[in-house]
Amino acid sequence: MRVVVALGGNALLRRGEPMTADVQRRNVRIAAEALAPLVAGNELVITHGNGPQVGHLALVSSAFNPQAPATLDVLGANTEGMIGYMIEQELGNLLPFEVPFATLLTMVEVDPKDPAFRNPTKFVGPVYEKGEADRLAAEKSWVFKQDGAKWRRVVASPRPKQIFEIRPVRWLLEHKTVVICAGGGGIPTMYEPGSQRKLVGVEAVVDKDACTEILAREINADLFVMATDADAVFLDWGKPSQRGIHRANPEDLSRHEFPAGSMGPKVEAACQFAVSTGKTAAIGALADIGAIVRGEKGTLVDRHFTGVTFHS
Repeated sequence: MRVVVALGGNALLRRGEPMTADVQRRNVRIAAEALAPLVAGNELVITHGNGPQVGHLALVSSAFNPQAPATLDVLGANTEGMIGYMIEQELGNLLPFEVPFATLLTMVEVDPKDPAFRNPTKFVGPVYEKGEADRLAAEKSWVFKQDGAKWRRVVASPRPKQIFEIRPVRWLLEHKTVVICAGGGGIPTMYEPGSQRKLVGVEAVVDKDACTEILAREINADLFVMATDADAVFLDWGKPSQRGIHRANPEDLSRHEFPAGSMGPKVEAACQFAVSTGKTAAIGALADIGAIVRGEKGTLVDRHFTGVTFHS
């Protein structure tokens, strides 16, 4: 079975944790322990978030060279290499030596006319108190929005149009390689307006789940899993009446509203994959990945299901 797993940002750095190599490696090791059993008998592709990491690197770059800090596309490429290296190493420590790994720097095309450039919504970097966020906004012309009780920087998150490295991903899978790609939604690029297909980088961060859905569809994945810190998709989240969804038809699931900054993009990506391919998408906790693959836990979205059913 060809399985695509999108690791949420919590798999690399939990909210409030210091952004050190040791902390990130510890979290990657936990993720690797959950993913390692999937490799036997399956073809595995792993994508991952990079919001905290790319925001941290933006702070470092801005402090080092305030007049010409590195752009978000370059920083995104940095995080793909850094996080891919950690995933390769920690998975490799758990699997037979003969299992090959490859991390691909993955470019993604976006539309320069995407309305997301006028309304930044993608959280990056650490959380701040209001006063510190206001100071950084004044100093660096960054945009901040409230994230829970704190504030975080937001950047444009245009929709991905295509992934340029699909052919190498397919080739690697045919040669039994565990592939890590499209990290952080891939490196945002666009064709320069008026040019003869001249590709340039873009100051943006693409949504990881939207990008991974395209990837899963293009490589003909049998199962697309979005691993997060929630056990499932919930209706009435945080209320006494909350219920965890087990199985859902995408049309019925899309009638419900979910938060745009958290579960909304995952539900949208799951529904898109299920409708387009006739296969199953799943959302659930990383620790439950084995049970999710078996259909026992998490939220499973498939157009062959009827209505919405709930975990007991």
